[in-house]
Amino acid sequence: MQRRNLVVTVGVIVLVGIIGAVAVGAYVLRPPAEASGELTAIPIVEEDLPTPVVEVNAGASEGDDTAEEPVAEEGDGDGAFEIVQSESEARFSLGELLSGVPTTVVGVTDQVAGAIQIDLETPANSQVGVIQINARTLVTDSDRRNRAMQNQILDTGSYEFITFSPTAITGMPETITMGESYVFQITGDLTIRDITQSVTFDVAAILVSETRLEGLASATVARADYQLTIPDVPIVADVDEEVLIELEFVAGP
Repeated sequence: MQRRNLVVTVGVIVLVGIIGAVAVGAYVLRPPAEASGELTAIPIVEEDLPTPVVEVNAGASEGDDTAEEPVAEEGDGDGAFEIVQSESEARFSLGELLSGVPTTVVGVTDQVAGAIQIDLETPANSQVGVIQINARTLVTDSDRRNRAMQNQILDTGSYEFITFSPTAITGMPETITMGESYVFQITGDLTIRDITQSVTFDVAAILVSETRLEGLASATVARADYQLTIPDVPIVADVDEEVLIELEFVAGP
């Protein structure tokens, strides 16, 4: 009788464990929340936005080309730009061992918005507004990974947006020459879910014309800083602790 009771007890425990695992799997792999609507840039309003601390770098240009290029003048345009979603991409990448094979996971979305104000007369007075990324639209090459990422890792049902609020711009050039690439840094508050950390992005940008700005911003963050825990999956091992975040952007009036 005791042996029978023991067998029954073990069976119940196993059954409860299976039910629990199925329930957790169903929760993690359920269809994730959809984007709540169209993403638009938050306007730069001086009284509402802290003025970033700007340091000028006379040698900020990437090239040493001495040929004269047209210098952007204040009259060329008002310097107001917004990220063009159809030509821009926010993405993250990190490495993992998938079934023993080194793999780079890349998540991308074009649902990114932000305003940029370039002061063509005094570049040091330029500003960057809040950058928003709709985390619900991030996708990788795996639907199961997408669901785990959105439902568990990023919890996009509760936290739809990843935001970056600039607080300082360093390395700006003294003048901006049309068609020339410049490198500088933007430091700000990066919020993922309900955790905010100070992060510095390295930026390379080109003012192609008075109506087109192109650039790439990149930064590396630690998963632990944002408590980004990867689900325990047998075929996935040794996930990188550092995540590369990039914004490849085109901006226009």
